[in-house]
Amino acid sequence: MGGCSAKPAAVPASAPASSASTNVPHSGAPKVDHPLPASVLSGDPCQSALTSDQLAQILGTVPQGKPDSIDGLGPSCDWHADASVSVSYVTQDHQGLSAVYRNAKPQTSVWRVFPLIQGFPAVGYVSKESKLGDICTVSVGIADNVSFDAGLILSRARKEAHADPCELAARVAGMVATNLRQKAGS
Repeated sequence: MGGCSAKPAAVPASAPASSASTNVPHSGAPKVDHPLPASVLSGDPCQSALTSDQLAQILGTVPQGKPDSIDGLGPSCDWHADASVSVSYVTQDHQGLSAVYRNAKPQTSVWRVFPLIQGFPAVGYVSKESKLGDICTVSVGIADNVSFDAGLILSRARKEAHADPCELAARVAGMVATNLRQKAGS
C-alpha cells in the first residue's frame, strides 16, 4: 500500500432525499433494468459484502473488517492488508448512480463506464485528489435509487506492476453483486 491508508472518497449527494427517488435516474445515469430490493443493503457490509474466501482472493489474507458509516450515504466496511478494500452501501441519499454521475464525475481524473456487472450498471472512477493513481471506486446501481461502492487501494507490488485499480475494484464489485443477488434469492 505504500503507507497509504485512506479509503476512496465518498461523494455525498447534495440534493435532499425527499421525493428524490421519484426523479431518478438523472444526470446521465443509466436505468437499472432488473433491480434488487433495497433491503439487500440492510445490515453491516463487514458481515455481508464479501466472504472470507473472497477477501483471501482479493487481499491474500482475511483481515478483520472495520465498520464505519458515511453521513448521508450509509454503512461501510474497510479491510486493510498490503492493499485495502472498502465497500459502502449507499442507502441514505436515495439517488443511486445518479448522485455519482452528478457529484463524482466532475471531480474525477478517470471516469469509466463498465459493462454491466452481474446485470447492473456500473462506473469506475479515480478522484482528481488521488495523486498516486492507486485508488479506484466502482459504483454499482442495484436499483435506480440505491447503489453500493467498492473501493480499492493497490498494494505496492500491484502498483509497481502497473495494475489497473479500476479493473481490480470492478472484480470486487462483481463479488459483492453476486453476494447481494444471493441474499435477494435471485
